[in-house]
Amino acid sequence: MDNADSVGLRVFSLNCWGIHYLSKHCPQRYDMIGDMLCKEEHDIVLLQEVWSEKDYLSLKQKLGCSHPHSHYFKSGVIGSGLAIFSKHRIHDTFLYRYSLNGYPYMAHHGDWFGGKAVGMAVLKIGSLTAIVYVTHLHAEYCRDKDSYLPHRVVQSWELQQFIRHTSAGADVVILGGDLNMHPQDLGNRLLRTSTGLRDSYLETAKFDGCEDGMTLIADNPFISKKDLAPFEKGIRIDYIMFKGSSKVAIYCDLMSTTTGSVPEHPFPYSDHEALTAELRLETHAPTETESDRKSGNPASALVDIVTEARTEVKVGLHCAERMRYTATRTGVMGLALLFLELAIAAVPWLALGAEQPFPRTSFYMLAALCFAILLTTFLLYIFYTMELKSLQGAEDQMRLAVGSLQEKLRGFPLAQPHNTQRRPPEGLEPSAFDPEE
Repeated sequence: MDNADSVGLRVFSLNCWGIHYLSKHCPQRYDMIGDMLCKEEHDIVLLQEVWSEKDYLSLKQKLGCSHPHSHYFKSGVIGSGLAIFSKHRIHDTFLYRYSLNGYPYMAHHGDWFGGKAVGMAVLKIGSLTAIVYVTHLHAEYCRDKDSYLPHRVVQSWELQQFIRHTSAGADVVILGGDLNMHPQDLGNRLLRTSTGLRDSYLETAKFDGCEDGMTLIADNPFISKKDLAPFEKGIRIDYIMFKGSSKVAIYCDLMSTTTGSVPEHPFPYSDHEALTAELRLETHAPTETESDRKSGNPASALVDIVTEARTEVKVGLHCAERMRYTATRTGVMGLALLFLELAIAAVPWLALGAEQPFPRTSFYMLAALCFAILLTTFLLYIFYTMELKSLQGAEDQMRLAVGSLQEKLRGFPLAQPHNTQRRPPEGLEPSAFDPEE
């Protein structure tokens, strides 16, 4: 390959764990993070869980010389927590908020209030157009009984759609963030297979950091070992991914992570380990992309993955339908109780001056309880209806995608006359999966 140009690019990603009053040593850690970023001078810095805009502004002031271009993505009640700092000028930005993001009544988890999203920034690196994404997906609080799995699968589906539809024509695509998924989890496989993104840890020529690239490790003092069970040493849930184009080949020369402790400091930067990927961009005459050469035709594998994702989404649909039915039934019971109380209240008027059989205080308390039940169940009914529509929308999109992929595998064009009978190529059996199912 005759290289016309070669450009080095250092990308940094960190979940900052910046929850004031809950995260330990938050101001001190932000000072440490700012000092480190000034010293290291990465080309692109992707941060998650910067929940306070004041912390972002503080970092922006400190990094003004080393990273003059930055953007903070605002979303939800307390913000998306996503921020990007760059040496290269940011020409455009966009934020897409995921349609599903946990439950508001699970306040102790807090994901719903964060407005989880994916932020996009368009950068110019010399003559190349780079599209950079930073995201943070819903956390996994219990691996054995993960009630949030359908939500995270839908988030992965929306993330890959967003990347595919917005990165067309880009020379370089980079994704960094806390995906809250293990490397072989369904959402991770769906993301990488559908977009062609490559995991820098798997692609790097040299690695320096935690064993197996783990980003939540037991040696971090902010981590409870109970949270890592059954993975005693740690897990890898933070990623930097990338892909090139027909005229740009990307190589990862070095991938590194922090290892918990920070020299000359009493505690780490965060409860997550920071990632740094040193990428090399080589331009050449337009040709087939490297990811295409490596993956060949991924349609067959993608059919299986999307079908598996549909199954998980359908599980979420059944759960949402059951919860909406429960809310409806509880609301009906509250309404019946309210009607009963109104009937009791009408006794004195119907009995021509008879005394109220219940104490007035108890009567008012029961009325307040009835209204609280009705209001709560009404709000829950609305929420579960919205969840159902989002899950149904994702399932419909997956069904269409599987149908299109199967037609490609059968060798048919995607559009055919309505009166043409479709037959599989000679010697091949029809697929057992009906896309219209």
